Amino acid sequence: MGKKRLVTTGTQSADGSAKPVAVSAKKRVDSGILHVQSTYNNTKLMLTDKSGNALMWGSSGGAGFRGAKKGTPFAAAKVGETLALKAQALGLKEVDVVVKGVGSGRESAIRGFISKGIALSSIKDATPVPFNGPQPKKPRRV
Repeated sequence: MGKKRLVTTGTQSADGSAKPVAVSAKKRVDSGILHVQSTYNNTKLMLTDKSGNALMWGSSGGAGFRGAKKGTPFAAAKVGETLALKAQALGLKEVDVVVKGVGSGRESAIRGFISKGIALSSIKDATPVPFNGPQPKKPRRV
C-alpha cells in the first residue's frame, strides 16, 4: 500500500484559512489572425497575434465530436463559437481570417466566430493548388 497523498488547493495562511493562488494576467490583444484549416474529416482553428505567435486553438475533435461528425459544418460552428468566447477574454476586437482546405466547415467556422461580436476585417484563401498535377503513365514497351 503506499503513502497517502494530501492534496491542497491554495496556500495556507497563519490562521489556517486557505488563500487562492493568484493567476497571472494574460496578454491583451486587440487584433489578430484566425487560421481555419478545414479538411473532409476535421476542422481546426488557430488564433494568432499579428506577428504569428499562437494564442489559442481548437478543433472539432477537441470539442467532443467523434467520427464522421467532426467534418460537419455544425461542429465547425461550435468550435468557432467556443474560440470566440476565449478570444473575448483576451480583449480581441477584430480578426483577419486565413482559410486553408476544402472541407465543409470553412464558412460555418467563420460565421460561428463572428457571431460573438468580433469584427472581421479580411478573408484570405490560402488553399494549396497544384500547378502541374501528377505525371501520366509512360507508354508500355512491348
